[in-house]
Amino acid sequence: MYVPYDARRPSSGVRVTLLTEGTYPHSHGGVSVWCDQLVQGMPEIDFDVIAVTGTGREPLVWELPTHVSRVLSVPMWGDPPAGREPRWSARAQLGDAYEEFLTALLDPRAEARFPQALYVLARAAAGRTLSPFLRGDKAIAILTSVWNRPGLAVREAAPSLHDALTATSLLEHALRPLAVPLPRTGVTHAVSGGLATLPGLAALDQHGVPLLLTEHGVYLRERYLGYRIAPYRWPVKAVLLGFFRLLAQESYRRAALITPGNRYNRVWEEQGGAAPESIRTVYNGVDPTAFPPAGPEPQGFTLSWAGRVDPIKDLETLIRAFALVRAQLPYARLRLFGGTPRGGEAYRERCGALAAALGHADAVTFEGRVDDIRDAYAAGNVVMLSSISEGFPFTLIEAMSCGRATVSTDVGGVREAVGDTGFVVPPRDPASMAAAALELLGDPERRRAMGEAARLRVIDRFTLRHTIDTFRAIYRELPTLQRESERIPVLAEPRVAVAG
Repeated sequence: MYVPYDARRPSSGVRVTLLTEGTYPHSHGGVSVWCDQLVQGMPEIDFDVIAVTGTGREPLVWELPTHVSRVLSVPMWGDPPAGREPRWSARAQLGDAYEEFLTALLDPRAEARFPQALYVLARAAAGRTLSPFLRGDKAIAILTSVWNRPGLAVREAAPSLHDALTATSLLEHALRPLAVPLPRTGVTHAVSGGLATLPGLAALDQHGVPLLLTEHGVYLRERYLGYRIAPYRWPVKAVLLGFFRLLAQESYRRAALITPGNRYNRVWEEQGGAAPESIRTVYNGVDPTAFPPAGPEPQGFTLSWAGRVDPIKDLETLIRAFALVRAQLPYARLRLFGGTPRGGEAYRERCGALAAALGHADAVTFEGRVDDIRDAYAAGNVVMLSSISEGFPFTLIEAMSCGRATVSTDVGGVREAVGDTGFVVPPRDPASMAAAALELLGDPERRRAMGEAARLRVIDRFTLRHTIDTFRAIYRELPTLQRESERIPVLAEPRVAVAG
């Protein structure tokens, strides 16, 4: 199941295991850039990576330095982990723990049982019995029994056998990261919430390895947004969203330190149970010398955008806003730079169809990945960001470093990044976005002044050197920050770890 990268000679120093999901080192994007910055910026620290991936066949797209010792790929949709169902009393114990786990997901009165049950499942995963158990009939029967109990809200939705099969399968896939070989020393650093935290929580519980959690976007919020349009009935959504919510709470509660990329995330983390003293904001940074002033603006009126083509970037709102801009400026253009991730082709086609339906297919161009991202920022008089969810977006502070005026949606840490050096508008509001873009396009002097102020703001607050130095210090001090507390008791010694 686990796909190791060729081992490289580690350097001396602290050992950090990065925990990623769908990003570094198998994918491009802002979080991957951030991971690469950390790794490249600290050659004296030994790094490993546990990467939650799709199939396990994803190639490495980042060149790894020699102090990255290994990469373990955890395929969510590849072959299941090897192992056998436990037998006799071990099977009964695992069944009891799974029933407690599901009850916590579905019954608000039982949520306190979640941590204990999760760590029993984690030990079963280490013993290679969890995944086979979840693929068996008993797991289906347990879920069917739990969500049909009198008094549970999910019962009113009349869960079907198909719902039970679907929910159990999704949970089996979601829990696969628990079966990865766990680090026993050093520090684990989850670079997002959610599934990436599972090996870190298990390593903390079983070996006392401190967990550092960095959230760029809010993982739980993005799951809520995504499941609004997911093709599942409510009983399935109730199970999965219950899991993500309680997993977020447990991650916030047990992380030795939480380093959100903006202050907006802190609200979610504190409401999710994080102690305020365990939260320390660390902004993303760029190297201003790598993103110098972009130079002369393009001829004509051009809006540019850079990122991955994904629903969370809400290009449909941007295209609708551009249609309003073009009603006032008929020769305006919208240039979209960035790749379409695997599985996102339908969304890319939908955006292209929208531009055509609005009569602007000739002026909206999808230009794919660009060799030098600075060219994407230089291509526009104004750089746009239309996302419905962000952390502290690299594309925004890179464009600011390049001296371009920006129009961005008020999500995540965008307002913290921009300050008064650009326009910030409500998300999913084409009219407001168009009005801001038109105001800047019509005032070259204001664009210039905002662009200059934006670059100075980056130099003053958001440099890569500061980010790297902060995390270097955190890695060295984190073992001393680990709260001294007894591990959560389990129901019994993990006999479930032995397949009979």
